[in-house]
Amino acid sequence: MSCDIDALKQQIQELRQKLKEIAENKSFTDPEVVGASQMLDVLLNEYERLLRKKKM
Repeated sequence: MSCDIDALKQQIQELRQKLKEIAENKSFTDPEVVGASQMLDVLLNEYERLLRKKKM
């Protein structure tokens, strides 16, 4: 499970960087920015779920 969490953390970091780069050139309401933000939300929710599961 630790491997899953580490891989997810890496994906989150990469998507955060991509979102930052996209948002620098576009409006926060641009569909590409919104889509990347929503995808980041999904990853963060999954990360939180895995952390909670690991604590049990």
